[in-house]
Amino acid sequence: MAKKVTLTRFIIEQQRDLPGVSGTFTLLLNDIVKACKQISHLVNRGDLIGVLGSADSENVQGEVQKKLDIITNDIMVDALSWTGHLAGMASEEVDGIIRIPKHYPKGKYLALFDPLDGSSNIDVNLTVGTIFSILRCNATEPTLEDFMQPGTHQVCAGFVLYGPSTMLILTTGHGVNGFTLDQDIGEFILTHPAMAIPPDSKEFAINMSNQRYWEPPVQRYIAECQQGEEGVRGKNFNMRWIASLVAEVFRILTRGGVFLYPLDLRDPNKPAKLRLMYEANPMAFIVEQAGGACSTGRERILEIKPGGLHQRVPLVLGSKNEVDRITAYHLEAK
Repeated sequence: MAKKVTLTRFIIEQQRDLPGVSGTFTLLLNDIVKACKQISHLVNRGDLIGVLGSADSENVQGEVQKKLDIITNDIMVDALSWTGHLAGMASEEVDGIIRIPKHYPKGKYLALFDPLDGSSNIDVNLTVGTIFSILRCNATEPTLEDFMQPGTHQVCAGFVLYGPSTMLILTTGHGVNGFTLDQDIGEFILTHPAMAIPPDSKEFAINMSNQRYWEPPVQRYIAECQQGEEGVRGKNFNMRWIASLVAEVFRILTRGGVFLYPLDLRDPNKPAKLRLMYEANPMAFIVEQAGGACSTGRERILEIKPGGLHQRVPLVLGSKNEVDRITAYHLEAK
């Protein structure tokens, strides 16, 4: 029987090849993993313990919060605040920087997270997840500016899927690997090494109900996909839409495809849906490390200089040749 490689062993062995890297990062990652195991347990039990349904409140985005949005955010903050590995953190559910209490030691990293991505799906038992990003920090009392780093500065990014099995997808800038939680031993085990996105695809994911609000380049691309083998693309496409970013990206990592949540004209004050710091940047890091591409349609996601903790951006990611085609259509339309 092949020996199972645990996440901790994988990270320690990977760090041996990186000069100047200490064990602090491994410990920080273990803090995040421990929190995600707690979240997995809660998601799995659902209504048995009364954690489903609305919390009758809104987050900083003006979105209705689920009970689990609040609970999972508290779990992440509690798990990361006292261990001494972080200088500060930020959450999609909280307006400003989350500071480390003064009586705890400070570390050299910043963590940003969406504690429960896709929470609108939780009450209908569809896949949800946690997304996280780690940045370096030289300040013991970080300011907002310390968080305003482009995605190219990420040390690590990952997401955890709470589905039929609990899975962790992770990159530290040296490829992408997938780990499955073995519930019997409580450890994440390497099950999907060296994940790679094929450059071409016959599958796209987009919310078709917003079609009338899209810009012409996106209208053009989707129309070509719908025309199938009779159209200019000469092949048939399938459409998927789960409304859970973690599930969409995992599908693309395993079999290719392209995901679009493009700029639209529905609300001039909110032309984009997804958050740069908590969703687009970590997913872009993962997708690019797996050989894919990630863009707003006009520029590379990872090169955007953030203008705020809750900045929103259009998002196009997945198989490189499809993303490049969509980007080219935007450039042609200028």
